Amino acid sequence: MPSTVAIAREQDSTGPLRLVKLTVLALVLTLAQVTLLMAQERPESFADLAERVSPAVVNITTTTTVANRLEGAPQLPEGSPFEDFFRDFFDDPRNPGGPNRPQRPRQGQALGSGFVISPDGFLVTNNHVIDGADEIRVEFFSGLELDATLVGTDPATDIALLKVEHDADLPFVGFGDAEASRVGDWVLAVGNPLGQGFSVSAGIISARGRALQGNYDDYIQTDAAINRGNSGGPLFNTDGEVIGVNTAILSPTGGSIGIGFAMSSNVVTGVVDQLREFGSTRRGWLGVRIQNVTDEMAEAIGLDDPRGAMVTDVMDGPSQEAGILAGDVILEFDGGEVEDSNMLVRRVADTDVGRAVDVVVFRDGDPMTLSVTLGQRELAETASMASPDAPNADPEPSSYLGMDLAPLNDAIRGELDLPPGMRGLVVGGVDPDSDAASKGVLPGDLVTEANQTPVASVSDLQDQADAARDAGRKSLLVLLRRGGDPRFVALSLDE
Repeated sequence: MPSTVAIAREQDSTGPLRLVKLTVLALVLTLAQVTLLMAQERPESFADLAERVSPAVVNITTTTTVANRLEGAPQLPEGSPFEDFFRDFFDDPRNPGGPNRPQRPRQGQALGSGFVISPDGFLVTNNHVIDGADEIRVEFFSGLELDATLVGTDPATDIALLKVEHDADLPFVGFGDAEASRVGDWVLAVGNPLGQGFSVSAGIISARGRALQGNYDDYIQTDAAINRGNSGGPLFNTDGEVIGVNTAILSPTGGSIGIGFAMSSNVVTGVVDQLREFGSTRRGWLGVRIQNVTDEMAEAIGLDDPRGAMVTDVMDGPSQEAGILAGDVILEFDGGEVEDSNMLVRRVADTDVGRAVDVVVFRDGDPMTLSVTLGQRELAETASMASPDAPNADPEPSSYLGMDLAPLNDAIRGELDLPPGMRGLVVGGVDPDSDAASKGVLPGDLVTEANQTPVASVSDLQDQADAARDAGRKSLLVLLRRGGDPRFVALSLDE
C-alpha cells in the first residue's frame, strides 16, 4: 500500500503538473507553426520563378547611324592658339584631310532590355533604349533573334512599345497591380545588365510613389541590383506579374548601390494601351496651372490643413468653361481626394479625354463642386514663355512687406511684353532679410492679386493686408507672375 506522500505526488503529476506540460507543448507547437509560416513567406529560392518568366524577357540591341566629323581633325578648345592654324590646314582643298575628303558615317550601338506582353509579339521597353535608333533587334532567352518595329513612344514616362513578327506564338508575361504591392515585398529584376546577357537579381520594394523629374512619375524603389542595360526590363512580384519597368538608378559611380527605380505598372498599362491603339498618348487636360498648398497658404485662405492643389492660373479651355478660378484649391477630382499637385496631374492624365468629371474646389471658405469636361493635353501644350528681364522703369516705388513696388505703366508693360489691360505691381527690389526674399520673390516679379483680389496700387495691397490682419490671419496670400508663370506665395504680416 503506497504511503500518503506517494499518493500526494501521484495526484500532483496527474493534476496541475500535467496542465503545465500541456501548456508548454502548445507553446512549442505554436512557435513551430510561426517558424514554418515565416519560412514560407521568405522563398528559399527564386529559381522556379526565374525559369518561368525568363522566356518572355528579351535583350535589345539598337543601331544608330551617326554623321562623323572629318577624320583626323583635332578637337581643340575655343580660343586655342592653334585653332586658326588647324582650321586653315583642314579647310585647304589641297590637303587630303580637307573638306573634299569623304565623311564616313559611323554606327552607334546601345543595349537594353524589354519584355513581351502578348503572344502576337508586342514588347515593352524604355524610350531611352530605342530613341533615335535606325534598327532594333531583340534576342530571346531561347536564342531566337528578331527585328522589331517601333509602335509608339512616350518620353514623359520613358515607355516605348515595340512589335516583332513570328510564325508561332511567343512567350509573354502579364502586368500585376503595383498598388497592391507593399514596402518590404520581394521582387525580381530580369534583364541584360552591362551587355552580359540574361541576368536575374532579387530584392525588396524599398519605397513606393517616388517622383524623380517627370509630371507623371510613380516609381517603385527597389534594392534589387539594376545596372546599365537593365533599362526597359521587367520588375516581377513573386507571382510572376510585372509590377514595374526598370528605368533608372541613383548612384554616384554609375553602378548599382541598391537604389533602383521601376515605373509603376499602373502607369505603364495605361500608356501601353494608348500606344497600342493610337501610336501616341492621349492624356486628359484641365487647363490650369497649379502648386502645392503650404501651411501658411492654408492659414491665409482659411483651409483647415495644407492639402489639395491651388490653381495659380486658368487657361482657355475646360476649367475656364467650368468656372474654375485662380485661387481655388482643388480638393477632389472625379470622386477621389487630392493630396497634392503631383497626384492631381497623374489622375487627370489617366482620365479619358472628353469625359465629364466632378471637381471639388475650396473657394471663399467653402467647398464647391464643378463639372469639367476634360480636353487633350497633347493638343493643348505650348512652348513656355521666356522669362523677361527685370524692368528698367521704376516710377515712384513704395516699400511694403520687404518689397519695392511700383504700379504698372505703359513703359513697363512694353518691356515685359504684357497686354495693355494688365494691372498689378512690379517688384523693383527685395530686402534680403525679408520674408519675401526667403519665399523666392525676385526683382521683375509681378504682383497681380492679394487675398485673391486684384491689386493695381500699393494702397490696394495694404488694404488687403489690413483685411487679413482683421480676420486674424498671420500671412497674406499674393499671386506672383514671372515670365507668364503664376504662383501663389504666402507673405508674413509680422513685418
